[in-house]
Amino acid sequence: MIDGMPMAPPDRLVIALSSRALFDFEEENRVFEGGDDHAYMRLQLARLDQPAQPGVAFSLARKLVAFNRGCPGRVEVVILSRNDPVSGLRVFRSCQHYGLGVERGVFTRGEAPWRYLRPLAAQLFLSANEADVRSALEAGVPAARVLPHGARASDGHPNEVRIAFDGDAVLFSDEAERVYQRDGLDAFQRHETSQATTPLAAGPFKPLLQALQRLRQMADPADPAGMRVRTALVTARSAPAHERAIRTLMDWRIEVDEAMFLGGLPKGEFLREFEPDFFFDDQTRHVEGAAPHVPAGHVAAGVSNER
Repeated sequence: MIDGMPMAPPDRLVIALSSRALFDFEEENRVFEGGDDHAYMRLQLARLDQPAQPGVAFSLARKLVAFNRGCPGRVEVVILSRNDPVSGLRVFRSCQHYGLGVERGVFTRGEAPWRYLRPLAAQLFLSANEADVRSALEAGVPAARVLPHGARASDGHPNEVRIAFDGDAVLFSDEAERVYQRDGLDAFQRHETSQATTPLAAGPFKPLLQALQRLRQMADPADPAGMRVRTALVTARSAPAHERAIRTLMDWRIEVDEAMFLGGLPKGEFLREFEPDFFFDDQTRHVEGAAPHVPAGHVAAGVSNER
């Protein structure tokens, strides 16, 4: 225990969110980026009793926390922010207003916060800061850069956490993507057909998919008001390259509810129909195409994101 607080159990899903991922602090952030952190502190303190509006990751956080109804401790949301501790007062106050039950937070006043992900036992980190996201991924924590101005999640599935994942360089390694970028589509298809029964190596978001699988298994099918998990694989792959992706998930003993093999079609409209609480992709063009429709995050991993 630390300061009287129990450590997170190993089977708890812990998600770490920056303040800008959880709440709409874009107006305040313009003051912060202006370089006057004292002005930012004064502004946040002046608005202490004004709950912040939900941000792009708010729906995801709220629904995941709802898994604790009747069974506390399944999910924890923590704040990991470059904000100063004074501004953190408003973050906690806003969490209390929405009943999120957030108890832990780290505020670093401009310093890189990602190094606290391990002590927090976080299995997902969402932030608007690309450098922090890259550092988290390098440290082995699933992480994505959110687009704060992106669409908010639909209210259409209040009892279902819906998350969509790209495949290569997100759920899977970038092995096949490297073949595609080096040798083209035909070579990629031949490679994936010849390797159809060989599971792909894990990508950075496999641990999150595993954690969601555990949440899925905890759901009570007899409770019509209980929370559920629904996942989708949304990939540019098409037949025959689809087989290796499906066989890899089978080898991992992980289920997804929907699989979309789009063969290069834009993903945005398909995601709009699926209505996820969040979508993760390694390519900025797919993230930017999805953001007008659904909450989306860029996973700065794999060959497409090498500097």
